[in-house]
Amino acid sequence: MAEQAQLQHVNRLLEIMAQLRNPDGGCPWDLKQTMASLIPYTIEEAYEVAAAIHTGNPLAIKDELGDLLFQVVFYAQVANEQGDFSFDEVAEAVADKLIRRHPHVFANGSVADAEDAKRQWERIKQHERAGKPGDDSVLADIPSNLPGLLQALKIQKRCAAVGFDWDNPSQVMAKVREETDEIAAELSVPDEQLQQDRIAEEIGDLLFTTVNLARHCKVNPETALQHANEKFMQRFRLVERLAKENDVAIASAELNALEALWQQAKKITT
Repeated sequence: MAEQAQLQHVNRLLEIMAQLRNPDGGCPWDLKQTMASLIPYTIEEAYEVAAAIHTGNPLAIKDELGDLLFQVVFYAQVANEQGDFSFDEVAEAVADKLIRRHPHVFANGSVADAEDAKRQWERIKQHERAGKPGDDSVLADIPSNLPGLLQALKIQKRCAAVGFDWDNPSQVMAKVREETDEIAAELSVPDEQLQQDRIAEEIGDLLFTTVNLARHCKVNPETALQHANEKFMQRFRLVERLAKENDVAIASAELNALEALWQQAKKITT
């Protein structure tokens, strides 16, 4: 009975979506959308799910997951109208993929732990890519429009899956120092000789290596940066409050005065 009720809710959502896209009485905005036009909304909804999870509010998480699910349903409806595939085919494909990539659950395979399961997943993915026509590189099908940090992480994971990787975080730390030294070398020349493109290239190398360090430390670089952003904003807002309480105009204050307020804010928020 519970499974039937769940299917009823899914079918109801699909019916609502079909009605919204019905040229006869549907919603003009929904009818106007294409897969390409939906992309910004999908990205926004994914970030809103992440934000809700950070709050820890189950009702907010449920609401945002519903919005994200609606995006999937929307894409499937557009594809169905074009004769490409249906929502059922999307669900069938992902179900087949999950079974195929979890032989330790659905077949006679075995894994030692979560990390071993992750490595097995990557090996199976690599085998699947090798069986597809076209580009057989381990870097094939990495989205070019991923945010830079996430794209770097995905590139590094793919290369690590075939053994092209550092052995430990200490080796990556040495590379980070090497990259900062190269930036310092670029900045050490007189101002009139500075080459902005060279500096940008070296900073890009440093960011890429920093993502590698985060991966080796089992830290998601995007999440870590978001937390750093939130921490900075919290402390800077406190600096603004302290400055106001001490009649200090931030825009015209000396750097030493602002640094003193920053250190005070750090003590309060630590």
